[in-house]
Amino acid sequence: MSHQTGIKANDALKKVFAKCRDGKIRVLKVSIENEELVPASSSKPVGKWQDDYDKMVKPLIVENQPAYILYRLDSKSPDSGYDWLFISWSPDIAPIRQKMLYASTKATLKQEFGTASIKEELHGTVPEDITLEGYRRHKRNDAAPAPLTTAEEELAELKKTTINTDYSVETRHQTLSGVAFPVTDEAEQAITDLGKGLHEYVQLKIDLEEEKIHLVMACEVSLDKLPTKVPSDAARYHLYNFKHTHEGDYIESIVFIYSMPGYSCSIKERMLYSSCKAPLLDLIQSLGVNITKKLEIDDGKELNEDFLQEELHPKVNLHRPKFAKPKGPPHRGAKRITKVQDVEAPGEEV
Repeated sequence: MSHQTGIKANDALKKVFAKCRDGKIRVLKVSIENEELVPASSSKPVGKWQDDYDKMVKPLIVENQPAYILYRLDSKSPDSGYDWLFISWSPDIAPIRQKMLYASTKATLKQEFGTASIKEELHGTVPEDITLEGYRRHKRNDAAPAPLTTAEEELAELKKTTINTDYSVETRHQTLSGVAFPVTDEAEQAITDLGKGLHEYVQLKIDLEEEKIHLVMACEVSLDKLPTKVPSDAARYHLYNFKHTHEGDYIESIVFIYSMPGYSCSIKERMLYSSCKAPLLDLIQSLGVNITKKLEIDDGKELNEDFLQEELHPKVNLHRPKFAKPKGPPHRGAKRITKVQDVEAPGEEV
């Protein structure tokens, strides 16, 4: 979702973006100032990208201040020009509000710069993460096959055992029980941070072509603005920390919301979101996030105070009248009294 925080690139940054596309800039640091994305500093290429990397990237790091760094590699793509590395610097010791602001504006910057030009991404919380060695370590880790989850191992085993076998009710049930798509590191971090109280709202989406679950946004949002976050033309998963009072007690309840706007979505999208829901819920629980309630909606307008209160705290009608036995037909006469008579045993005299 574009412009998640309403923060956009100012005119000065847009001009620098144009120079980046012409290959005149090796590295560009972007900051958020006065609710705008602004160019903080930039440098021209001197040597090969490997030689320039540490010399140009390290001086841009401020230990307690998040920033975005765009670093130009020497490779080119026919459609998008030079390939760029997008570095998201978010130190652990930075203020929480700053980290949240940069995390929720990241997608906006990538879109304004041009996502097609960004070939790789690197996230760092300590300086060692974004050195040249840290970047190479990141590439090695990405190249290694990701370990399969239990659900993925079961699905792989199921595919092996169902080849050239008859289709039955049992195999159909196992196949449709759930599909565990990989969840990006950024999305997992946002879910974990929500469990720690660093976010109030997290939205996730499935990339249908890549078959991965990505973070759309992680931010603070008031309940009256929550319906505006739900797309009307695409499915989404949402996690919302509903802060409310009930019977005089203050309660925070994390609600999982699966929004599917009906048949405006393709069959493939509807099937994948439905199939991925259960494995995703398992992952969320494994990350230490306790989900109080799971909801399914087809329109964001349903999300209001009364709806969530009723779902979390259903009202019990204590004054409901007991079931009344229907009266019998009128003039049916007096009840008959039947007497159980003793049965004489054989051979006994009366």
